[in-house]
Amino acid sequence: MLSRLYKWTMAQAAHRHATRALAAVSFIESSIFPIPPDVMLLPMILARRERAWAYAALATAASVAGALVGYGLGFFLFDTIGRPLLEFYGYMDKFAAFQTTFNDQGAWLVFFFGITFFPFKVITIASGVAQLNLTVFLLASLAARSLRFFIVAGLLWLFGEPVRQFVEKRLALVTTVVMALLLGGFALVKFL
Repeated sequence: MLSRLYKWTMAQAAHRHATRALAAVSFIESSIFPIPPDVMLLPMILARRERAWAYAALATAASVAGALVGYGLGFFLFDTIGRPLLEFYGYMDKFAAFQTTFNDQGAWLVFFFGITFFPFKVITIASGVAQLNLTVFLLASLAARSLRFFIVAGLLWLFGEPVRQFVEKRLALVTTVVMALLLGGFALVKFL
């Protein structure tokens, strides 16, 4: 079954609408969608290595645009949903301390979590809630997402065929590792 799914994914990655799908996944992952754009980016680059840089640029641009939506969700919905809950439970003082800390370290937090498998939407929404400076947020998001997607693109462009052969020979192992990283990112959310 994994082999069929892999072959189907590779076929979709070479499809003429794959770039639109990559842009859509990259955009919504930064605000609401739980699956990282890497599930599209990797097979697309493996299918067409000559387009690695264009795919990385597209994923970066769409991800940063989506990050603005996540920021907006945190910024605009906090007063209607978040604040009443915090006041009800008596946590406004703790939130004020969180907001101060987040604004002091926010650029580094956005950058760090933007290059990891940690769900980026958590950081984008938290940035809006904490009202992190929008310019700082955008620059940190752009730096992090560029670094993440261009490193992936560079490695796959350079070592594409051996990587593809490795994935095809050890598909179950690769799937397990990717799922562990994804689930680890969600588990980390619970502890933060």
